[in-house]
Amino acid sequence: MPVRPVLQLGDPLLRQKCARVLDPTEPEIEELVRDLGDTLAHWRAKTGYGRGIAAPQIGVLKRVIFLKLPGVEPWPLVNPEIVRASEETIVVWDACLSFLSIFMQVERRRWIRVRYQNLQGQTMEFEAGDERNLSELLQHEIDHLDGILAIDRVVDQKTICTREEFEKRYRAESPYAETAGNPAKARVG
Repeated sequence: MPVRPVLQLGDPLLRQKCARVLDPTEPEIEELVRDLGDTLAHWRAKTGYGRGIAAPQIGVLKRVIFLKLPGVEPWPLVNPEIVRASEETIVVWDACLSFLSIFMQVERRRWIRVRYQNLQGQTMEFEAGDERNLSELLQHEIDHLDGILAIDRVVDQKTICTREEFEKRYRAESPYAETAGNPAKARVG
């Protein structure tokens, strides 16, 4: 399927609330998931960033996100929702494929419980926490479905910096540094 353009900060579609998918088994949803996967793979190959993407980022106002974590099968989530969240919060570096040149610190819940449907229409539920930084990644992507961007959750405007400054000053200290031999990454949704 085609690589789709990723909408950039300032595009009003990124601020829209997405519609619930009535039938996750529709061919249209399968095609959307393929487009999300191809687009994310393209951006990851081009920039080295990106573990997830939400449908509104390619201009589709449906409640669908797609994750591709290193070493794990691709994971589409239809109609994802946070049904529980810890009171404990964490502050993490964040950025977005919709504004990849800007990094900032945001506050997220340490763990969340997510309910979603798979492409067969089955309802699934799981808890996400610190492992693979899954909790904050899911919060980032689910926020997209409600028209909320990471920049809206910045904890201190003084933490906003360019990608170049983030990589020079903070990347090695970020919790997203990977094991030796692999470059450190910040979480980019």
